[in-house]
Amino acid sequence: QVQLVESGGGLVQPGGSLRLSCLASGFPFSTNVMRWYRQTPGKEREFVAHISTGGSSTSYADSVKGRFTISRDNAKNSIYLQMNKLKPEVTAVYYCMVPYTGSWGQGTQVTVSS
Repeated sequence: QVQLVESGGGLVQPGGSLRLSCLASGFPFSTNVMRWYRQTPGKEREFVAHISTGGSSTSYADSVKGRFTISRDNAKNSIYLQMNKLKPEVTAVYYCMVPYTGSWGQGTQVTVSS
């Protein structure tokens, strides 16, 4: 059974940083690309970042380029999202996702507010 468990969200002031984590299980993690998405109330879930199986190739939504970094540790079955210079508009629930199975985690809330 595929399980994705996000953590690391919280309340942070504008300009601050957060590091999200996603622990995966139930599938061959090291041979699967992974992604982060986010969703705000009343809006569709939107793509944030993608990482290849080995971590050497990444891609980002234009709105987060230069401020967010996706990474992975295949030994720990985990992906991460380092978020810097946070702005209020990135407030959302952040989800990790494995495209091969179409599975999602439960999400972690990120709130940027003073």
